[in-house]
Amino acid sequence: MSSGTSNPKLTSLTTSTLSLLLERQRLQTTHPTLHLQQITSNLLAIRAGVLELQQTQDDDGAVEALRGQYERLRSMLGEQEANSAGLWSIPIPSPPSPTLPPSPPLHERKASPEPLYERYTDDPESPAELDEGGILLQQRQVMDVQDAHLDQLSSSIGRQHHISLQINDELEVHTDLLEALDTELDGTDTRMTGARKRLERVARGAKENGSTVTIALLIFILLILIVVFKT
Repeated sequence: MSSGTSNPKLTSLTTSTLSLLLERQRLQTTHPTLHLQQITSNLLAIRAGVLELQQTQDDDGAVEALRGQYERLRSMLGEQEANSAGLWSIPIPSPPSPTLPPSPPLHERKASPEPLYERYTDDPESPAELDEGGILLQQRQVMDVQDAHLDQLSSSIGRQHHISLQINDELEVHTDLLEALDTELDGTDTRMTGARKRLERVARGAKENGSTVTIALLIFILLILIVVFKT
């Protein structure tokens, strides 16, 4: 098996594990054991795969990157959790021996331990720990997690829809109240206009009556003066 087949599978596994760890950190206070079993299983598989790739590949650049990703994921999980699950740090491989076999024997040597990391393929004949049943189980677990997330999302959307309907009902009630208030204000304005007109009529009447009373009073005073002067 070539590194082009195994490395992408390990990279995909580290990516999915990173997503689980991020979600676990986000909900650490409410769900402290969220995805812990799945994360531990993934990290064990990544560790085993990196160790085997270190033994079978001469291109250590990609393997070193995978080893670094494993160490970062292990650090995110926590030292105590990692040690209790047997997720030890991956030792850095020793420098290669200066006497290397020629290319053909190297090709044969790389091909000989192929069954050790064949578990990262879909070959059912591989004597790997993660056989086809294990891969299907992991896929089913991932699908279950995705289904749970979709259910939560659907429930959240339903709640938002219900809240939107309630807000719409409240807005309609407020609109009706504003319309009723506007109607009452129109009625009040009409009544105030009528009262003002009545007050104006009363004022005009009082003014006209006041002039008549004044004239009558002056005539009365004049009559009194005439009588006084004649006597």
